[in-house]
Amino acid sequence: MLAGLLLILLPLIVGYLVPVRHSGVLAMIDRGVNGSVYVILFLMGISLAGLEDLLGQLSQMSGQAATLFAIITPLNLIALAWLSRRSRLRAGQSPRLPDAPTSTGAAFLGSLSLAGVVILGTLFGAAAGHWGAGIVHAWSEPLAEWALYLLLALIGCQLRNSGMPLKQILLNRHGLIIATSVALSSLLGGLLAAPLLDLRWNEGLAMAAGFGWYSLSGILIGDQLGPVLGGVAFFNDLARELFAFLLIPLLIHRATPLAIGYGGATSMDFTLPVIQQHGGVACVPIAIVNGFLLSLLSPPLILLLLSF
Repeated sequence: MLAGLLLILLPLIVGYLVPVRHSGVLAMIDRGVNGSVYVILFLMGISLAGLEDLLGQLSQMSGQAATLFAIITPLNLIALAWLSRRSRLRAGQSPRLPDAPTSTGAAFLGSLSLAGVVILGTLFGAAAGHWGAGIVHAWSEPLAEWALYLLLALIGCQLRNSGMPLKQILLNRHGLIIATSVALSSLLGGLLAAPLLDLRWNEGLAMAAGFGWYSLSGILIGDQLGPVLGGVAFFNDLARELFAFLLIPLLIHRATPLAIGYGGATSMDFTLPVIQQHGGVACVPIAIVNGFLLSLLSPPLILLLLSF
């Protein structure tokens, strides 16, 4: 398992070591990340379709995802609410960035589209199995593995070229404290959920260590523990993001750290426009730091936990 950890971490490290200056190349990397995510989630759906008693497995998966979400979310909210009461951080009335997306509904639908890709892959895999095309299932796992290596390398490159040096990120006190609160409360939830999900302690922690990064947590967990638990991790973290879309407009002026932090790793991308729209540009650097730190922590932590 440790060799597998090193093998998967290597592309992430290699990608992080590559500096990119050309905006066109950065745009291609962004498109490559998005494309790789869709490909891997589609292949995850095909793997799910190859399971025996598919409906029973999907029912189990949804129940486990709901259990994990129901345990982690209250702990996140309690920790972030406590932090909000003691923090002086408050959202301002600063204007929106001119090019920031304004539709919360569009962001919400964008997240749901990823779940749709998994469902589409499952339907395709079921149809292929019905037609006797077993080769589809045979090739889905190795293709997903190579796509994962590519995705990790591109993500490492994205993190390196995010435009914020690590020194600036680590010195942002608000972002660092929020990220620490999210990480610790999430891991506590995963540890508490492990016996309820019939998982080992390290597997429960790994399931909670996606911190909202559903497109990666589902892929990494699925690669190590199988497509069912990969689906559990995916839908748990997807539910976090969808719930964040509802919380941010309601709470960002009353409990700013809670609104910024609950989205976890997505506060630097998917939920960032909603944070900026309702909290103003003053919240943007803090949200980016929170999301960056959790994104940087999540992949190696998941793989380290699963190496035990």
